[in-house]
Amino acid sequence: METVAAQPLQIVPYIAAHREAFRQLNEAWITRYFRLEEADRRVLNDPEGYILNKGGHIFMALWQGEPVGACALIKISDDEFELAKMAVSDQVQGKGIGYALGKACIEKAHEAGAKKVMLLSNTVLKPAIHLYTKLGFVEVPLPPTEYERANIKMEIVFT
Repeated sequence: METVAAQPLQIVPYIAAHREAFRQLNEAWITRYFRLEEADRRVLNDPEGYILNKGGHIFMALWQGEPVGACALIKISDDEFELAKMAVSDQVQGKGIGYALGKACIEKAHEAGAKKVMLLSNTVLKPAIHLYTKLGFVEVPLPPTEYERANIKMEIVFT
């Protein structure tokens, strides 16, 4: 009898047990490049209230069963979601985890009937911008935003 080897990477829906990993993964990258802002604290301290209970989604990346990545899909309206709080642990970067998380969020938004997925980022995060482009995002004009660090807006429009 043959056994099937477990996949080292799984993308799974967020559960309450992931709360601390979601916060830690995001705080790690934010504080490495920027400072934690009030808007970050709101989301990271209450992902259920700020994201899930408002119609959004969070996906976690598990590598060999351990949480190593996260990405949120915040519902803006029935037609639009924001891709946010994407984080991948330094120890597993370069393994396609960010891409897998991004794809899961984009597919979920499309399934939910969204016409658009947008994100805010900073151009100093060159690998992230490259990833977003690879996922199909294109740069659009940046409106005023509550995030001081945001200097680029990108979006995918479903046709």
